[in-house]
Amino acid sequence: MIAASSNSTRISQRFADLRASGELGIIAYITAGDPSLDATLKFVLALAEAGADIIELGVPFSDPLADGPTIQRASERALKSGISLAGVIDLVHRIRQSSQVPLILFSYYNPILQMGLEKFARAASEAGADGVLATDLTPEESADYRRILAAHNLDTIFLGAPTSTEERLAKIAGVSSGFLYLISRTGVTGAKDALPDDLPVLIRRARAVTQLPIAVGFGISLPGHVSVLGRLADAAVVGSALVSEIENAKSIDAACAALAARIRSLKQAATYGLSRREVAP
Repeated sequence: MIAASSNSTRISQRFADLRASGELGIIAYITAGDPSLDATLKFVLALAEAGADIIELGVPFSDPLADGPTIQRASERALKSGISLAGVIDLVHRIRQSSQVPLILFSYYNPILQMGLEKFARAASEAGADGVLATDLTPEESADYRRILAAHNLDTIFLGAPTSTEERLAKIAGVSSGFLYLISRTGVTGAKDALPDDLPVLIRRARAVTQLPIAVGFGISLPGHVSVLGRLADAAVVGSALVSEIENAKSIDAACAALAARIRSLKQAATYGLSRREVAP
């Protein structure tokens, strides 16, 4: 097995800072190019200024099987605008002119494979990306991908699920770097009212097999969710709720304001949750 990169990235540095200050991280996902790359640049800067610790840039894809209706619609809008993986990488370069917020490219594997692993890794690294999550790539098929991305100091983030066995979680953690991304429930992305009852058990199971920070996503949208996670995980991933803010806003400026307000409320809830934090088993 090829070891995950041990080189320090902005992602690992941010988690170290969060741990030192006793904070729960907020990872914000938005679909790049919805409704345009210029708008996404403004959204990223607004999210970062409001306190988002890490930002995932979703690469629009024609067949987003893991995503619910909200992110599917965003992907469709971005594709209609002609957004490509190369365009998203160029956006990373533009973001780096103004911000050092850690950035993750969140993509299905096909666009990466089409570009070519070496070309992709070099371009993403040179633009200033920090990590990549290829949502439909399995650990068993990832050896070349991990080797090439590690050579360019890019974290490789993989997904663990409630259905993953202990052995499977250990394997996923073993190929991950930066953090381990746990899906809170089976199914597709989308905001939900309540977190699954068995989520604490899943997080404990993951803690038993890895020293990596643990981020939890899928269905995280409300301050109450974040308060609960503050006692269990290292970061909460918020996606569909943010994409909905963009979809429903009347203008780009209104979307920026709504995104910033949402992040501020979640960071405030994270602080509240951590004030009562229990030591993870």
